[in-house]
Order: sequence, then structure tokens, then C-alpha cells
Amino acid sequence: MLRRGDYLVLLATLLLLPWLYLTFWGDQRAGEYAQILVGGEQLELVSLRQPQTLEVEGYLGLSLLEVLEGKIRFVASACQNKQCVHRRWISLGGEVVSCLPNRVSIAILGDEQRFDAINF
Repeated sequence: MLRRGDYLVLLATLLLLPWLYLTFWGDQRAGEYAQILVGGEQLELVSLRQPQTLEVEGYLGLSLLEVLEGKIRFVASACQNKQCVHRRWISLGGEVVSCLPNRVSIAILGDEQRFDAINF
């Protein structure tokens, strides 16, 4: 059986959860630039405002990246499973997509970084 204090804790939790969600995970801002990394080293810094197609040489071969309307994605890669190609477009500050076998990564840079479970 719940006591009066239990109901207060439950009510406080229910009121606090929406605020936490909006503060840490909601209203994310779009990034300004995409940092292209090969083998952990920066290859290029690309503006997300200018539509373009990029060819990046990785450890296994060529990766094709597409920038369009403030977003970026992998279009093709030399890896076997193509997990990077099946990943959606990314556009928010702090988002990262990688082709691990080809050692090519894209990180979105912006004023406000996205909060997730691995940030401390």
C-alpha cells in the first residue's frame, strides 16, 4: 500500500521527467559543419549549407558522402555490410556516423552538442 510520501515522490517524478527530456534531449540545434575523419585524423571540415558530393578514400577503398539541405550521409562505401549506408541522415550537433571497416567517420559540429548516454 502506498503512503502519502510515496504519492509525493511519484508526482514529483512525473513532473520532473518532461522537464529533463526537454532540457537534455529536446530542441536540438542543427550543426553548421561536418568533420570528416579517416583513421581518427581530420581529413576535411565541410559546410552543411552547401550541397555537394564528397569522395573519401578510406582503408578499404572509396566512401561516397552526400551533403544536402543541412544534412549529410554515406551514399556508398567499400565495406561489406554497408551499415553506414543504411544509417539515416545526420544533422544535429554531436551526431556521429562511422564506417568502421573503412575507418571513415562523420561528426556534426555545432554550437550546441547533442546529449546522450555516453557524455559525462
